[in-house]
Amino acid sequence: MRRRTFILGTVAAIAASPVAAETCEFEICLTEAEWRSRLSANEYLVLREEETERPFTSPLNDEKRVGLYQCRGCELPLYSSEAKYDSGTGWPSFYESLPNAVGTREDRRFIFQVRTEVHCRRCGGHLGHIFDDGPEPTGKRHCLNGLSLAFVPQV
Repeated sequence: MRRRTFILGTVAAIAASPVAAETCEFEICLTEAEWRSRLSANEYLVLREEETERPFTSPLNDEKRVGLYQCRGCELPLYSSEAKYDSGTGWPSFYESLPNAVGTREDRRFIFQVRTEVHCRRCGGHLGHIFDDGPEPTGKRHCLNGLSLAFVPQV
């Protein structure tokens, strides 16, 4: 009887602990403190709290060099400069991501609008949204926060 009580008590304690209660569906899982130490305050707001940077404030809007755009949180390559275009929206825009780089989910934060949120598939960092008004060949516009990206030029 003691052994059963010990096992049940241990299982209950583990299940009730904050660490066990937190689940992470991504390959890279950091605590809030670890993310805050890795990112600037504004990067944290965008990547971890799904905020949006002001339009026309990202230097990546005007980036024209050949290279890759990677996740600011975990450095996973996400987009090629070949898929970048000027959407006129004020945010870096792409018509497609690299294969197996991003994930999506439904965003219902606005009452009368359902959007498609796009995030890094490895760390879950919020990148922006995908809309159906992009150019061919996909017809999609990945409208991204420049703060969520880092540009790596091709050498």
